[in-house]
Amino acid sequence: MNHAPLELLFLSLVVLILCSAYFAGSEMALMSLNRYRLRHMVDKKHKGALRASKLLGNPDKLISILLIGNNFVTILASSIATIIAIRLWGDSGVIIASLALTFVILIFAELTPKTVAALHPESIAYPSSLILIGLLKVFHPLVVMINTLSRGLARLLGCEEKPGTTRPLSSDELRRVANESSRMVPRNRQAMLFNVLDLEKITVTDVMVPRNEVVGVDLEDDLDAILDTLANSSHTRLPVFSRDLNNVLGILHIRSAARLMVQDAPNKAELLQLTRNAYFVPETTPLTTQLVNFQQHKRRIALVVDEYGDVRGIVTLEDILEEIVGNFSPNLSEETPDIHPQSDGSYLIEGSTPIREINRTLQWELPTDGPKTLSGLLTELLESIPDNPVGIRLPQHYVETIQVKDKIIKTVRMWATDINHAGTGQAASQTSLFD
Repeated sequence: MNHAPLELLFLSLVVLILCSAYFAGSEMALMSLNRYRLRHMVDKKHKGALRASKLLGNPDKLISILLIGNNFVTILASSIATIIAIRLWGDSGVIIASLALTFVILIFAELTPKTVAALHPESIAYPSSLILIGLLKVFHPLVVMINTLSRGLARLLGCEEKPGTTRPLSSDELRRVANESSRMVPRNRQAMLFNVLDLEKITVTDVMVPRNEVVGVDLEDDLDAILDTLANSSHTRLPVFSRDLNNVLGILHIRSAARLMVQDAPNKAELLQLTRNAYFVPETTPLTTQLVNFQQHKRRIALVVDEYGDVRGIVTLEDILEEIVGNFSPNLSEETPDIHPQSDGSYLIEGSTPIREINRTLQWELPTDGPKTLSGLLTELLESIPDNPVGIRLPQHYVETIQVKDKIIKTVRMWATDINHAGTGQAASQTSLFD
């Protein structure tokens, strides 16, 4: 090689630098591939994706062939550069060759190809995988030998390889993946993904209709009152009970009751025969579990009971679906009859309104890890039941109690603004809970 023409040496050096750039770029491209998109492309039988997936499935072999190739061409390039420098400048050319080659490799064989590969991983990884698989076949014995020596050294250092350590993504990690895909996923669909991930953190108690708001049929009422309840009900299914909701006799579908209502002489016995056995669920059941339970039991409504067996409320399939897709009605007054927007920017809200419903409807962030209703939240914050109207300053909201009845906060007025810009002077006193 010492007698080879300089032109041939320069050409060989350029080729080796390009080879080094290939190995560096291929490594970055393969490691930068989106694993989920790669699986999608594999399912579509994309040849490049199949090759890349095969390489990534054996990371030890992939790293070995990349290191073997890159180290070989880099060392050979260094030797050729040294020969060229000595022939041009004598012994002092060694230092010049080292500095020049370091700069050239850093710019043209490392930084530039890796930057391009990181920006366009699929465009580089898929074609380059064809060459890498060929190199793996040619140098398979060498790769196996190097991997064996590497594993032996790792065992001596106490780094035992543990196969099958890949774990599934957690809900927070899935949320991050969905968030990073926001440019490709419409906002409403992204919100649905987030809501699905939140289902495991929400129990049926968070979304149920509380007991005091349950509309049902009491068989102890006279028949005319029962028929009037059925005729004016806005619900498709009603619990049928005797005196108390804890004594539920069944669930009545309005469609079945319609046949009874058109009869000349309807009676309670026939109504009871039209009911279906009630379905009870514990109050701590997560919505993910309850959604599956509804599907398995072919039910759409369940009675929520506490640890003592007392009925606390009713949860329906629609309640869970609304946690995923939001309220079905586009009109605020229709979808949330307990929330009434006012001309001054405030909202009149019933105290029994669930906090989650307020947050979902108004895009607020009231705390949901404690009381479930607005009345419960304000009572907990005040640590008492107000006798007179009172103003309460929260971090991002201002609240005025409007009506307190039977030791329950019935109605409040709320603003999503600073206290300095909220309030009508109706409150008799103001309480700051966060100063």
